[in-house]
Amino acid sequence: MILPPAPWRTRPSLIRLVEVLGAAQGLSRFVGGAVRDTLLHLPVADLDLATALEPDAVMARLQAAQIKVIPTGLRHGTVTAVLSSGPVEVTTLRRDVATDGRHAVVVFTDDWRADAARRDFTINALSADPITGEIFDYFDGLADLDAGHVRFIGEPLERIAEDHLRILRFFRFHARFGRGEPDPAGLAACAARANDLMALSRERIAQELLKLLAVADPGPTLAVMVDNGILKPVLPEIDRGGVARLRRLVARETSAGLASPLRRLAALLPPDPALAENVAARLKLSNAQRKRLALAVDPTAPIAARPLAYAIGLESARDQLLLRASDATLPEGMDSLRRWQPPRLPIGGGELVKLGLRAGPVVAATLKAIERRWIDEDFPDADRVQAIALEEVDQAARLRQK
Repeated sequence: MILPPAPWRTRPSLIRLVEVLGAAQGLSRFVGGAVRDTLLHLPVADLDLATALEPDAVMARLQAAQIKVIPTGLRHGTVTAVLSSGPVEVTTLRRDVATDGRHAVVVFTDDWRADAARRDFTINALSADPITGEIFDYFDGLADLDAGHVRFIGEPLERIAEDHLRILRFFRFHARFGRGEPDPAGLAACAARANDLMALSRERIAQELLKLLAVADPGPTLAVMVDNGILKPVLPEIDRGGVARLRRLVARETSAGLASPLRRLAALLPPDPALAENVAARLKLSNAQRKRLALAVDPTAPIAARPLAYAIGLESARDQLLLRASDATLPEGMDSLRRWQPPRLPIGGGELVKLGLRAGPVVAATLKAIERRWIDEDFPDADRVQAIALEEVDQAARLRQK
């Protein structure tokens, strides 16, 4: 089989790179997602080359050709060639000699099949000759790709023991590429070794989970994960109720054209801001992500779209609407936020003093009253705010005289 034509294959800087790295002599091939996604006629985000050349030889060739190279992972045989069209990771063929579930000790090799055998799934072990496009398939990955079958290379239990993150990757790749039920042997192995996830850093779990939640429809796969106790060791808060909320949200996001992995994580959690804060901290999410997650699950926030957006921001307001609004009010609420930016109150305390208020707490209280009326009237223009201000200043003056 031949790799189909694709725009990325004709980039001059890439053609030059594979020439320098001996593609014509069979020393380098395209590997991984670029091959898989091109076969599926999907956009290619990242480019990876595997080579029989050792890292020092790769560095020397690139430097001699005046191609910028960064030694991003020399211990594991990886350097990054910085091209005008974008970075390309170049990794020397290798095989594992020791693994502990998180890290691997490797030795370099010139055996293409041995290098392919250390990859996780058959669909990820395909490689292609950069010049002829010939596909090399050692583990029936082409048949699995055609069938929508995500399958471990070799014994699933052993592959998970080598790298525990493969549990989450199994489900992410099934959600993206799989059709029907997950591979039975792979599913059984992931369920049997689910406790291995506890040995992973929470950052790696968060990254993989958010990637899974970014696929078009992660709901069916999350249902399988919950039913088989996959997430229970690290995220026991996620249950069937969360999966039902996720499925409802995905349908709404699809209609609105607004998918968000973080919002989908919020759907999986119970409506409890304190619990969401705890989960966000456990997953080592950024401060901005933590705040957004807690706001998204707050069951006490008002649902009026523009006042909500004014109070917590457009992004969080959309989260709340998509998660909590009724089917009847959601379309109107989302439409009201299109091309709308929360405005600033067009009056300040200094102007209230000029209108006759004495500086002090009364100014802040009056400003708050003006703001409440401005919000209730759907953010009218400065002329209307001036009229509201005159009324509130007059009211404050009368109260002071009593």
